[in-house]
Amino acid sequence: MSECKVSKIKLNETKEVEEFVAAAGKCDFDIDIFYNRFIIDAKSILGILSMDLTKELTVQYYGENKEFNHTLQKFAIA
Repeated sequence: MSECKVSKIKLNETKEVEEFVAAAGKCDFDIDIFYNRFIIDAKSILGILSMDLTKELTVQYYGENKEFNHTLQKFAIA
């Protein structure tokens, strides 16, 4: 199993959530999103839409995917 990587992102609207979930869905490894004490599967659009999108989200993932990394960078918080 590869090492766990963590990134902070902000998704501001439904369209961004859809783009993020589409990129996550192409990955063959686990991706979780944390907010407070909630853990959501990043491949679940309903799960992410049920979160408070005004907050920054922590993404934890266990693999490499060029397209997913690009999407993470697009929504990353500096």
